Order: sequence, then structure tokens, then C-alpha cells
Amino acid sequence: MNEQIRAREVRLVGPEGEQVGIVPLERALQLAADVDLDLVEVAPMARPPVCKLMDFGKFKYESALKAREARRNQQQTVIKEMKLRPKIDPHDYETKKGHVVRFLKAGDKVKVTIMFRGREQSRPELGYRLLRRLESEITELGYVEAAPKQDGRNMIMVLAPHRAVKASAVAATASRGAPRDRADESDAPEADETAAVGETAAAGDTGLAADTSGE
Repeated sequence: MNEQIRAREVRLVGPEGEQVGIVPLERALQLAADVDLDLVEVAPMARPPVCKLMDFGKFKYESALKAREARRNQQQTVIKEMKLRPKIDPHDYETKKGHVVRFLKAGDKVKVTIMFRGREQSRPELGYRLLRRLESEITELGYVEAAPKQDGRNMIMVLAPHRAVKASAVAATASRGAPRDRADESDAPEADETAAVGETAAAGDTGLAADTSGE
């Protein structure tokens, strides 16, 4: 910038983007001084290097503002997980669907896992129908990003929010002036459901066990 430029001549661009042409460095510096602007190299690797007349302090300030705005509007992609059993109780299903809806409205993706146990593993169609039902009931908020796929004893489907839904979530977060605390799931009944799959009963599993007996 200015006297730090070492080239003997530069391709000069005016403050409004107009092409001045190739001029000696001394001439470019004099033009910058005449209009009280800085001479800034914008393409130092060009031959000759391209320089522009600008208010460098103002340029840095506006660039910082744009970067800050971009960071504020940026939303990290988060994948939540919801686990269900193939013979889930209707009430439990509605509760967990409500959590899926809440996650999608917040702009998060949701990994829906159907857990098969015992003889249920021979009935994958039960899980497939359940996932398709869930898909049809959240179409206004999201879509299937990854189709149902068998993974060992589980069947997995990934839902993602529609672009408009995610944009609304980003705008709501920005209007509050602080990022949403994604780590705080203490009030969510699904906390047990997002833990590692084990033999510990998750929320709603007690009702599922009774339902399994009617198989």
C-alpha cells in the first residue's frame, strides 16, 4: 500500500472502478495524494500489478462489518437424533414426532433411528412404514435427505429442514442477538433417546414392551 509498493509502474483503477491505465508508480501515488486516498495493490501478482485508489481505513471497516454480519447469520449444521421402536405406542409416537418437528423448526437435521430387537429384526417393513409415515407428516417443514437404510439392528433415515424453514430459524437466532444453546437439551424428554443404544430402557420403552407382547 502507498510507499510500500515496489513496482516501477502499475495498472491503476480509479475510486469508482474506472480504468486509468498503466502509469508510473510516482504518478499513481501523486494521484492518490491529490484526492486524499490510498494506493492499494489489489492484484500484486499481475504484470504490472493492479492498484486501486481507495480509502483503505473505510474499506477495512466495511469489510469487518460484512464479516461480522456473515458470522452472525451463519448457522452451524447440527444433526439431532430421535430413536423409536417399530411398535411404538401412539402417544409416544406423537411425543417424539413433536420433538422432530421442534428440531426441524430450529433449522437442525434429524437422524431418525428405528431400533429392532429380537423377532422384530425379521420385520423390517414395520420400521420402513413408520419412517414413511413420519416423512409424510413433516413434509411442510422438511424432506428426506437420506432415505431409510438398514444398519445392523437399526434402520436410519435423515430429515433436513426446507431452506425457508432454516432461513427463518437463522433469522430468529440473529434477532435474539445470541446463538441458540444447542447443548442444552435438559428439558427435552428425548435426552434418553439420544444416548448410546443399550439395554437401558429409554423414554416410552415401557409402553413398547407391552405392545410387543401382542406381536
